Amino acid sequence: MLELTLRGEFIELDKLLKAMGLAESGGRARLAIAAGEARVDGQVELRKTAKIRAGQVVDFGGQQVRVLQGPPGG
Repeated sequence: MLELTLRGEFIELDKLLKAMGLAESGGRARLAIAAGEARVDGQVELRKTAKIRAGQVVDFGGQQVRVLQGPPGG
């Protein structure tokens, strides 16, 4: 399982996929999300800019990403 440490309160789903290298571009990430290819905490997520917060798990392309809380004031 991959891990991503937040720098703020949340990260938008399309940006998470791009940042983790699971989508080669933001446009590709948005298309894949719209096609129902992303899951957040086991549920299909169709909102491209869904706010992903610490403790959530994103499934995409056979990979899982656990989102961790960054340092306070991140």
